[in-house]
Amino acid sequence: MMNRNEPNFNIYERERIILQCIQNNPKSHHNALVKIIVPEFMAKTTFEKSKNSLLNKGIIVAESKGNMKFYVSNPNYEEQSQQHLEQNTNKTFHDLKLKISKLDTDYPRKDIDEKILIATTLFKSLLETDNGFTILDSIKNPKKTLYRDEHLMIQQLLSRVFKIIKNDIDYGLIFPTIVSYCQAYLPKYAPDT
Repeated sequence: MMNRNEPNFNIYERERIILQCIQNNPKSHHNALVKIIVPEFMAKTTFEKSKNSLLNKGIIVAESKGNMKFYVSNPNYEEQSQQHLEQNTNKTFHDLKLKISKLDTDYPRKDIDEKILIATTLFKSLLETDNGFTILDSIKNPKKTLYRDEHLMIQQLLSRVFKIIKNDIDYGLIFPTIVSYCQAYLPKYAPDT
């Protein structure tokens, strides 16, 4: 059974097949790629969805030559994906700081289900944002923590959210649910057998 937080590898495998086919057949236009891939690897609609996903992610780009469309790997993908990660991570970080600054007054007024939703969403976003900064650190300079202040601020924001929850009247109901939810984002030790 697949965990809801695990990626759907079928999607990524299909994208990889298309990308590999494009790289192996650089002179093949759209219809030629369809003939190579369909039906051996996937259905035509699946091919179209996966190809469009690669285009939307910027992994491949389309080039028209006459009335034919060709696909090529995006030569700037690495740089663009890093810029995209940096922009999203910074925007999310600043958005989270703003949301949490309002939490002291807003949180106590919510019902239990809203409190749980708010807290779990904040924890997930904080952990994802910290991961974003960690990845950027590893890309830019793996020997230094360039985002030290941001990592520390995320740690402080997590602490602040925990304190708000701990001081809430519904703490006994909220805390176990949030901890259970957060287990999906925490390391799981599985000794080798």
